[in-house]
Amino acid sequence: MESLTKQQVLDAFHFRAATRRYDPVKKVSKDDFDYILQLARLSPSSVGSEPWKFLVVQNPELRQKLKPVGWGMASQLDDASYLVVILAKKNARYDSDFFRQGLEKRGLTEEQMQKTLAMYQRFQIDDMHLLESDRTLFDWTSKQTYIALANMMTGAALIGIDSCPVEGFNYAEVNRILAQAGAFDPNEWGVSVVVTFGYRAKDIKSKYRKPIDEIVKWIE
Repeated sequence: MESLTKQQVLDAFHFRAATRRYDPVKKVSKDDFDYILQLARLSPSSVGSEPWKFLVVQNPELRQKLKPVGWGMASQLDDASYLVVILAKKNARYDSDFFRQGLEKRGLTEEQMQKTLAMYQRFQIDDMHLLESDRTLFDWTSKQTYIALANMMTGAALIGIDSCPVEGFNYAEVNRILAQAGAFDPNEWGVSVVVTFGYRAKDIKSKYRKPIDEIVKWIE
């Protein structure tokens, strides 16, 4: 496998910037976007739960419906090559069918299954206190989606593709619009975050980041 240099990776991180206006003519190829989706699929998640789905919203009418309630993406909806709504799993309890099905795909024996589920039970109840409310559990699965989100944006930047993560929208309305369109079952899934991809319409000013000694503390 051909390795990237550290400088090439750092250059991609410097290049990446939240792109709020895309070139309406230059489009990301399907092949390049399939690569970005693979980065999402291969991302890690807590206890290997993979509590996500990725809705690629290309329908122009549906994008227009999102505009009035999606102020953070309104300037991107017309020209972004791809709009991805990342869903997080609801009700992802240790004793749910969702978890059992995931373990079955790993080929565990019933004994291994019970030991693993017992470990997940301790993790969710005693360590993370995830079962205190439905919201607490949903927030945990939503956190996992941000790992995939970051990998998608970083991988896109490495091949010169721009992106923008979006939280600026009315979550209840976006959930309602997409669920009514048949995109997902709102009893099982909820919108976590949105991300757009394309090519920037103009140069973006270099971004400010805090110096490393302000954000890192060594404990030796």
